[in-house]
Order: sequence, then C-alpha cells, then structure tokens
Amino acid sequence: MELDAKAASRDLAARNAPSPPHDAHAHDLHHGPPKKRQKRNKPTLSCEECVERKTKCDRGRPQCVACAKRQSECRYSDVANLIMSADRGATPRSSTGRSRNHSKPSLGDETHAFPLQVQVPTPKSQQYRSVSLSSSSSSPFLLSNIPYSNHTPSPFFGLGSEHPFANYWTSRGGLSEVIGVLPAKDQADILVAKYFDAVDPVYPMVHRRNFYADYERFWSLPLPEKQVADPVLVALHFVIYAMGTQFIHTPSDQERAQIAEFYVSASQQALRLSSYLSRASVRTLQAMVLICYFLMNDNHASDAWSFGGVLIRQAYAMGLHRDPDIFSPRCSLSDKQQRRKLWQAVLFQDTFLTVLLKLPPTATFSDVRVESLTDELDDYVANGTSSNGTTDTIINPMSISNIAPMSDAFPEYELSDRQYIRSMWHMANLVQRSVCTPRSLNNPLTTSPRDKAHLISQYHDLLQSFPIILTASDDTVVMNLASTNPRLLRQNLFLRSNFWHCVMILQADENEMGGVFCDVKGALDAASMALQAFFHFWEYLRVDAGVWWVFQHRAFEEALLMARILSTQERPLTSRNLGLSPASDPFLMTAKDDARKTLDILDLVGGAPELQKTRTEVLRTAFSDILW
Repeated sequence: MELDAKAASRDLAARNAPSPPHDAHAHDLHHGPPKKRQKRNKPTLSCEECVERKTKCDRGRPQCVACAKRQSECRYSDVANLIMSADRGATPRSSTGRSRNHSKPSLGDETHAFPLQVQVPTPKSQQYRSVSLSSSSSSPFLLSNIPYSNHTPSPFFGLGSEHPFANYWTSRGGLSEVIGVLPAKDQADILVAKYFDAVDPVYPMVHRRNFYADYERFWSLPLPEKQVADPVLVALHFVIYAMGTQFIHTPSDQERAQIAEFYVSASQQALRLSSYLSRASVRTLQAMVLICYFLMNDNHASDAWSFGGVLIRQAYAMGLHRDPDIFSPRCSLSDKQQRRKLWQAVLFQDTFLTVLLKLPPTATFSDVRVESLTDELDDYVANGTSSNGTTDTIINPMSISNIAPMSDAFPEYELSDRQYIRSMWHMANLVQRSVCTPRSLNNPLTTSPRDKAHLISQYHDLLQSFPIILTASDDTVVMNLASTNPRLLRQNLFLRSNFWHCVMILQADENEMGGVFCDVKGALDAASMALQAFFHFWEYLRVDAGVWWVFQHRAFEEALLMARILSTQERPLTSRNLGLSPASDPFLMTAKDDARKTLDILDLVGGAPELQKTRTEVLRTAFSDILW
C-alpha cells in the first residue's frame, strides 16, 4: 500500500507539474492537435492545501510537512481519510513524515468505525448520477415518458453516462488492494447483522449458517492468507457490507451513500479479479443479485438492468434454470435447495424490475418447479463435514463448526421463508406471463373484457393460495408483526406491494379494439391496497422504506395513476350521487387522500435530490389537475 501511495504521489505531482514553455507551432508540427485531458478517476489523497498550491504532499497526519513549514491549516478530504483509515496495515502518519512501523489497530479503534461515524464530503448536485427510467405503458394512466434526468443522454435508456462503480483501484493491486480496505471486524459484524435483518428477509437466498461459518473462518486468517483468499467470497462480503451500510442510520444520506458505493466498488473489483465473466458459482451469482439491488437503491436502475443481463446469462451457463434433480442429481438435497432459492431470486429480480422498467423479461426459460422447493430439512450436512458414502459422517475437527459451533443448522424461520419464496415464485411466474411479456412488445394485456375478468380472477385465486399471514393487511395484525416478527412483516409488505401493483396494472389496462377499458374502481382499489403496504412500511420500518427504490417507485406509480384517474372524474362513481361533485364520493375522496399522503411521504424520503425532486414535481403536477 505504501509503494502504491508513493506511486500515486509521483503521478499526482507529474500531472500537476507546470508544462515548460514551448513554441506553439513546434507543438503542432511534432505533436499534432492537443489532446483533451482526461478526467482523473481516482480520489486525491494529498491534503487540500497542497492540492490547491500544486505542491508535493507527504500526506502526514495530523499535519503534512509542507503545511507545517507554511504554518497553514492542514486538512484532508473525508474520502482521503476514509481510504487512509481503511488501510489496515498502516498506522496514522505523523507530522514528521511516513512511519515505517506498521501495526494493526485494535477492533475498537474509532478510525475504523466509518460505516457509522466517518464524515464524507457532500457531493455537488451535478455529481448525482441519473436515477431511473420510464417508458410508455399500455395504459394512458400509467407512468409514461417522464424525464428523470437533465444529464447528457447516454446511448441506453436516455440516462446519464457516468459509471456506477467508482474506481479506487490500480491495474496491478490485485486482491491485496481490495483486502486493504476491509472495515474493522466489529464494524463488519454490524453491517452483516444489518444485512440479515433488513435484506435477507426479503430476498432469502444466502444460507445464514454457512455464510457465518465462511465469514468467521475468513476473518480468522492472517493478512497474507486473506490476500490469497477466494475473490468471490471477498466480493460477497463486500456487497453485503454495502447493502448493510444502506440501512445504517447516519446523519447524512450522502455520507451513507458514498461509503456504500465504496464497498460495492470493492465487491465489483473482487468479482473482476475472479474472472466472473468466464467463471460462475453460487457465490458469484449471489453477489451479482445483491449488486443489482444495491444499484437500484443507489438510483441506478438502468445500470442494474444492464448488469442483470450478465447475471441472467451466467445463471443460464451454470444450469441454474434447470431442475437440479435432472441437471445435478448427485448433489445433496441442501445444495439442490440452495440452487432453487437462488434461481427464484434471479427470476424474481428480473420479473419485477421488468415490471417497473417496462422492458422484456429475460429469465424466461426454466424447468425448475416451484413445488420442488419442499420443506424437507433432513438431508442437511453441517459445514466442515463430509460423507463417506455410508450413514456415518466424517467430521473435520478443525472446521469452524467445531471451533465455534452454532446450534441451528437452519434458523427457526427457515420453513416460513420457504413459504414466502414459493409464494413470490408463483406470483413471478404469473406476472411474467401476463404482464411482462405482452408489455415488452407494447401489446395490450388482455384481448377482451372476458379475458380481462378471467386474468384478474387468476390473480385473486393465487392470492387465496398464499399463507394468510403474508397477505394480512389489517392494522392490528401488521402492528403485532412489527413488534413480534419484523422479518415476517417485511415479507408481508413486499408480497402485498408487488401483488396489488400488478393487479392495478391489469385493472388500468386498455385495449380499444378489444373493447377493454380502464376499470376505474378496480384500478383505484388495487392501487389503494398497494399503497397501504407502503404506508405500513413507512410507519413501522421507516429506514427500510427510505432505502428500497423498488418500493418507493411502485408507490410513486400507484399514486400517479390514482391522480391521473381522479383528474378525469367528473362525477361520483355511484349512480345515486349523479349530478354531484366527485368530492361527494367517499371512495374517490379516500383515493385522493392516499395520493396526497404518498406525495407527503416522498417529500420526506432521502436520497438523490434529483430523484426526489422529479418524483414529487411530477406527482404534484398530476395532483394539481384534480379540480374537485
């Protein structure tokens, strides 16, 4: 790391050195037209005073030598402090120069508490990258061609062209460079715990016990062995740190976002070092699924879409879309179940991102049956053990399972998780067929009123097949879940939001040639049910509600549809109130209140100001068109 820092210092000095005087004609003759200077893509590690004066900085802490001689204030950017504090192999540098004695800081060292305590610089408004996209839908009431950005368009989706992964890495640093920015173990523990608290309930695809076994084993390794560890394991760790950071409460949303982006950049670099484009494993795909969700939460939905295309192809290449009983019959039951869970996560992500972006689904080929994810747990083989082909088990006495045993091979919520996975899987299959596929070609969702009624009936039949606790929307039940089982509450909210959002799309669908028109009452009712899940989310899990882009964007589309429908209403829906104002209809007034409440919440949601401003402006404009 010290050699890299010296090299970076020399490079910075060379870049900032003044050019010698020369004859302009000679320059044109020998060098051709001057080349456009490329924008620096690495953070500046020198102090701000030396950068301003373009002088060499030894980067000493708390004061560099140059500032000491000038008797000027020596300040470093918070990104420079972040990278410095993450250098686990080096002690803070003194004002007399760079220390040559390196020692590991203790786990309680506050310099390593940056997921919770580090102050990161506030980005300028133009540094926010473009957020999401929207394209036309099959209904005039749905989101249609709303500009999300004023940035220079990119070739894809009309969005900004800045790369989603910040570049902190050199071409020769290798995995050692990524290992060098690991957080302190106590901070990593906090972030992993937050991931399993906030993310794993919604997308349960990482086996908790196996992950912790590998995690503790990795952290028990000395530094030289960490530096030659499996880069895919390191990538999975870092993206989990990144996801966990997104749900950590910090005084500044920008601070949290920049730290999380730093971690996901490390994860992506570790994947690159593993040659993930030509090699794939369960861990690789788990990391890629989480990177996609991170990008969505970080307001890079189109980047998530593009990255998800690579994910789908790698899943196909692994045979993840094939029934494990056919494709890998010799695998243990636990391995087969893990493959099924992971395929469901890939399918679900692709399907519901497709719903929001109105683009073609890609996870369309599979023979993995939902029912094959059974509740059977008997065949589980603990980490660190192997079978000798008999009923006996060979135990490795040096495995982490025996050094630091965990009592539960499967957590107590494993079976309820499987119910949730199967429910979401069934829904994804129906949504992909009935919504994603026709909309990808801009076709109507239904061909006749009878066809529409039949399809909506299929959705309601599916709803009846779900466990009652996953569909309950009563305030008392939800409040009880919030206090006794937050994991199940998260699953309940995500299932309800996704389900009713898709029903809303069907109810609002129009096909004039087939005589299909928007069912105003049905669409408003479904949108209200979907928004109720969002309101519960905001009330009981406010930090989570402020992070999940997919949930916020669904709520935005639901409120926007409501506002657009209500703006066209000139009379109450009930016949006995004909001739009166729509305001006399309690159902319409409730819908109007729901749209207003959503606008009020989105005004409070943090994140990129550009996204927040655009959402609220569009929704406020639509709401102002309601003239009663």
